Amino acid sequence: MGATVTTEATEVRGDARGPLNVSYGKMMMWYFILSDSLTFCGFLVGYGFTRYKFMDTWPIADEVFNHFPFLHGVDAPMYYVALMTFILIFSSVTMVLAVDAGHQMKRKKVATYMFLTILGGLVFVGSQAWEWKNFINGSYGAVETRGGSILQFVGEDGKQIALADFVVLDPNRGEATLTRAKATWFVNGPSQSTYSLAEVQAGFDANPAIRIRTQNTTDAKHKEILSREASVERLKDAVLVVEGANLIRNEYGHKTFADFFFFITGFHGFHVCTGILINIIIFFNVLLGTYDRRGSYEMVEKGGLYWHFVDLVWVFVFTFFYLV
Repeated sequence: MGATVTTEATEVRGDARGPLNVSYGKMMMWYFILSDSLTFCGFLVGYGFTRYKFMDTWPIADEVFNHFPFLHGVDAPMYYVALMTFILIFSSVTMVLAVDAGHQMKRKKVATYMFLTILGGLVFVGSQAWEWKNFINGSYGAVETRGGSILQFVGEDGKQIALADFVVLDPNRGEATLTRAKATWFVNGPSQSTYSLAEVQAGFDANPAIRIRTQNTTDAKHKEILSREASVERLKDAVLVVEGANLIRNEYGHKTFADFFFFITGFHGFHVCTGILINIIIFFNVLLGTYDRRGSYEMVEKGGLYWHFVDLVWVFVFTFFYLV
């Protein structure tokens, strides 16, 4: 006698249910969100430890992120970053409305809310690029000492002043003619600044009211301002002029601050751009009626999970990087 084994083929469909009665596609999205959350957590924990270690020389966020479009010269600490945060959170609201409209199989409403979500993401990315531009270009300028400390300049009222407001330009600048013997093809060192150290020194000497502000923070969360005599002595240690910020040095204070800013906000910005691309693909599929033919708008829900994750991560970045 022979045993007969019967095998039934089971069709694996896109809406097949996995554990906890959740579709496999949605479960994989949750797995991705969990793993990516641990990545961002590691970045923020590293930032927290580094900031705690160099707390006395860490830049004050209200002084760094105080620009607002079309309000040149107006001190608006954190206003623009708060507006960016509001826009991103509002895009999460429109995504929720898109998911709800998908449950009701209302294609036009899904398309409308998806379009608003994409628009909010684009505005956020554009705002972040504008914030990067201001951070990279800088506002005031400073000088760096042999030990790597940043020295800024303040007036009689204790407010920081820009190098352009007091430097004395060398009358012979730009008149020197490079010969073949004097020409330099490659320079191993910092990029050329707008003003030379000698011009900054001359401007400082010509304005007795100007004093030096160090990168050290006092108990009142203000930077230490030296006396005129101490400022003169401290400026003797300056070796180069720093304007703006990059991965090597920055005019705002401790060098690591710029590294974390570029890496954390840039990594989050990459996630936002990815989310925008995903939402655009979903948006066109909605217009084409793809999900109506499938009989389910679950793809909108899975895209919404990713978008909510990106928004939630920014809330933590905004809190720990900008506010605390």
